[in-house]
Amino acid sequence: MRHFDYARADGTRAAIQAHGSDDEAAGYQTGGAAYLAGGTTLLDLVKLDVMQPDKIVDINGVALDEIERLDDGRLRIGAMVTNTALARDERVTADYAVLSQALLAGASTQLRNKATTGGNVMQRVRCPYFRDGVSDCNKREPGSGCAAIGGVNRSVHAVLGTSESCIATHPSDMCVAMAAIGATVEVEGPDGKREIDFAEFHLLPGDTPEQEHALKPGELITHVVLDAPMQNARSSYLKLRDRQSYQFALASSAVIVTLDGNTIRKARVALGGVGTKPWRAPEVEAALEGKQASEALFADVAKRAFDNATAYAHNAYKIPLGQQAIVRNLVDLTQSVDPTAA
Repeated sequence: MRHFDYARADGTRAAIQAHGSDDEAAGYQTGGAAYLAGGTTLLDLVKLDVMQPDKIVDINGVALDEIERLDDGRLRIGAMVTNTALARDERVTADYAVLSQALLAGASTQLRNKATTGGNVMQRVRCPYFRDGVSDCNKREPGSGCAAIGGVNRSVHAVLGTSESCIATHPSDMCVAMAAIGATVEVEGPDGKREIDFAEFHLLPGDTPEQEHALKPGELITHVVLDAPMQNARSSYLKLRDRQSYQFALASSAVIVTLDGNTIRKARVALGGVGTKPWRAPEVEAALEGKQASEALFADVAKRAFDNATAYAHNAYKIPLGQQAIVRNLVDLTQSVDPTAA
């Protein structure tokens, strides 16, 4: 049995002080400390002996479970807001339907009731070679290699943003929607408070796949602030998977569009299940804006999202599947538009 210290914090500063900042890996490798929120990822990995924190800091007593509308129209979400509460919030369902749909597409009701906003942002990969504790995995043991590249890499392995060190997909549905919406992550740590653009929070694996995010040691996510909603926008999350329930995405898309008749004025597109991080597709957005909505256009621009894709032995199908996730979502969002409208 592995022993660890346990501390319960009732405030942000108390949690940060209990965590400490001397541990370079901050609980992500052997030793260090880790924050405990819903625990739906942390506790699994501790049981598997993949994460081996010397200390767990329970932040369930920290008052970070509120959602508030800011004066500039943005929505500020506390890190301890559960996935269920966020998905059902009236402001989210009204202004960010894509986020509500993404949350409800993930996991089970029981898990959504425990999982938190901050914990979901910090969610770790589901690659079986990472989780088995014995296979070569640069994310778990830097420099050991990547068993997935030469192994079975069909479902939870990426075609975008990969490197010779890691090809695991980021598993979150929520984060794909947030990538499309645009957001800021507010954090607090030993050196004070700061903000991180959501697009820069999750890191590509490169040569250092063990570095998954832009947090500094000891820092705690306190809030995620969504960009102000696009006026008169339509949005949707489409998740393609092996079975409808309790499965991670093989490919998914979060799409937001504003229309003027049949013309796409603004578009935001992000992908899941195919990238090593929540994958925004600005090249698709630029190619859509100002164009007349049509399935032919959608098929053409969807290909651009995968211009730099790298397929592996078992996941080449993700390239056309990811393209279809974009096309089908755009068709559904624009099909009610009168094609004769100006």
